[in-house]
Amino acid sequence: MKKRTFLQKLCAIFTVSALLLGTGSAIAPAVSAAAEPDSWHDDWLHVNDNAEIVDRNGNPVWLTGCNWFGYNVGSQVFDGVWSQNMHDMLTQIADHGFNLLRIPVSTELLLQWKNGDPDPATPKVNEWTNPELTKEGVVGGTIKYSFDIWNQAIAWCRELGIKIMIDIHSAETASAGHQVNLWYTDKFSTEDWFEALSWFADYYKDDDTILAIDLKNEPHGKADVPDKMAKWDDTTDPNNWKYAAEQAAAHVLKENPNLLVMVEGVEVYPKEGYDWTAPAIDWTTNTEYYYGTWWGGNFRGAKENPIDLGEYQSQLVYSPHDYGPLVYQQKWFYEGFTKETLLKDCWYDNWFYLLDEKVAPLLMGEWGGFIDSQHDPDGSNQKWMLALRDLMIENHIHHTFWCFNENSGDTGGLVYDNFGKWDEDKYALVEPALWQTDSGKFISLDHQTALGANGISLGDYYGSTNPTDPTTPTESPIKGDANGDEMTNILDSMLIRRYLLAPKTILVTENADWNENNTVDLTDLISLNRFLLKQDV
Repeated sequence: MKKRTFLQKLCAIFTVSALLLGTGSAIAPAVSAAAEPDSWHDDWLHVNDNAEIVDRNGNPVWLTGCNWFGYNVGSQVFDGVWSQNMHDMLTQIADHGFNLLRIPVSTELLLQWKNGDPDPATPKVNEWTNPELTKEGVVGGTIKYSFDIWNQAIAWCRELGIKIMIDIHSAETASAGHQVNLWYTDKFSTEDWFEALSWFADYYKDDDTILAIDLKNEPHGKADVPDKMAKWDDTTDPNNWKYAAEQAAAHVLKENPNLLVMVEGVEVYPKEGYDWTAPAIDWTTNTEYYYGTWWGGNFRGAKENPIDLGEYQSQLVYSPHDYGPLVYQQKWFYEGFTKETLLKDCWYDNWFYLLDEKVAPLLMGEWGGFIDSQHDPDGSNQKWMLALRDLMIENHIHHTFWCFNENSGDTGGLVYDNFGKWDEDKYALVEPALWQTDSGKFISLDHQTALGANGISLGDYYGSTNPTDPTTPTESPIKGDANGDEMTNILDSMLIRRYLLAPKTILVTENADWNENNTVDLTDLISLNRFLLKQDV
């Protein structure tokens, strides 16, 4: 019996070792999401009573990122990797100060990965400029499976200090998938959407590189097709976005209660005296029965029927979208419009009130557009962008700029020339709205990893003397207690192994240095494991 117990302990320790030291894996170690914060679990974010997004120590943060699409349209990878090196482009995004990457995907793609189904088409990767994305790791090699490429992107984002928010852009993978009003189609049901979200949340529950999920991009629709109109009320109707969003959030947060959940708005909301049975407009009198705005940008329904996530309310963020006159000439873009008129005519009643009344934080999930003289000769689009940018700076509204891609037809992107050059004028407009120090250092959302070559870590920004920091050594060192939880157990072995793989991993070196030679190395790990094998732990 004693020999069997010893073997059981040995098997447990080295099974974990294999998980941590597996070659080529970009997946986080299989540790409980409720474990003591460490380098894989220390960056989860939450919402406080002041409608601020804060880190684990209660420090406010500012999510200032951009969008990069491709996975949602059938490329099976970020667009542009057909030309440029993916690692180089991610590095440029980090170096330019974007601390969050919103990545559009589809329900269909997530279920493909969940089930291990083959790619419907070879990912659009240039194997000559991306040897890292080939199975052989050589120029001109065989392109990897899309899920493997995805995980490589996550690993690189982690190294660069970029956090990720996925966005279910559409049910089906398609270039025009975002045009579909609702979160379900004839091919993929609401239940399929729940399944995809649950799987993704569970799969990455031990990797805080994935900080948030945007449940569905731009629910929309008008009353001219009532059953295809995303509405917001207190019913359980299939097309009630509020009800669907609460259900979807419950599936996500059951698997990982630490994820931020982004809930977008709808397109229309009934005017006073009318309900969702009203027609879109009475053409005989031109009477409009609904308040309208951009797809996903209408939160008027949240005033009477706010999203209720129960015990997980601290994970809710409302996420509107807003665009300028080059996307559509809305009625609030009259001659002489200003930031103040936009706030009065559109922004306040549709979404800004949520922040002003401290209901919840806001993250502007999409904003952007052309500012060059060819597309914007009168400067009205740039005027709108400056107005929204300044409002977001003044109120620390979180945002992800649309977009990095140059192939967004009605907005353009941050890059051009086949993803090879940055639009410096557009970047100069966006850059003041990126989180940075007074000296211009971009601030990461990662407590330990600086953001690109021109940034600092969140830990550096707030200082490393916070008494709640789990890596602060105790007054009396406990031998082997690498994570500082005042116990010596298998979790310490796992942390030291991770440190040996990634030396930036934070641990209590005084405790981890078993042989007291002022360095933590393999000898210390072996000594700790021998100790654990002899204990009833």
